[in-house]
Amino acid sequence: MKNKIKNLLFDLGGVIMDIKRENCVAAFEAMGMSGANELLGEYSQKGAFLELEEGRITPAEFRAEIRRHISGIVDDCDIDAAFCKFLLGIPPHRLNALDELRKKYKIYLLSNTNPIMIESDIKRHFRVCGKEMADYFDGMVLSYKAKAIKPDPAIFEYAIKHLCIEPGETVFFDDSRKNLDASEAFGFKTALVEPGMEFMDIIMEKLY
Repeated sequence: MKNKIKNLLFDLGGVIMDIKRENCVAAFEAMGMSGANELLGEYSQKGAFLELEEGRITPAEFRAEIRRHISGIVDDCDIDAAFCKFLLGIPPHRLNALDELRKKYKIYLLSNTNPIMIESDIKRHFRVCGKEMADYFDGMVLSYKAKAIKPDPAIFEYAIKHLCIEPGETVFFDDSRKNLDASEAFGFKTALVEPGMEFMDIIMEKLY
């Protein structure tokens, strides 16, 4: 594998960024929202959460749908803040690792995400070391822009075309076995980042 790999393709949540679904569910429940636990999944979402990730509704439409599940009055910023409770942050050592890896590989991002999180807390967390999110990657594929989510084959087709990468020269790091299995159908090399693991440990073992 060492000689063939040119690209490293990373999932975001659970690989680069630490996340905790339970915090997000609790925040929405505290606002009086019903059904948050059923709509918010660890690896995939349902309802308006899914539609936002797929780019089928706008942030304004998402917030309007969330309000349908809440009896009281809540501001946009309150909804956004509750949603971003999903995100814990990015340890600086992972950002430093991405910087080091870019000296040898092309580094890409493939994430099921949404514009609310991206434009607020995700970009903010990437600034912890003084750089912008885009500074760490040679290209990014975000589900709401691709209009497809992992493990839908359409998002991998989009990534291959949009990033101009060869799957056989690319290792895809994700914390979901289902997503990795879907990518393998296109010829991607894969690495499962399980809870408590660091992607650099996998890279040191398999690529260096």
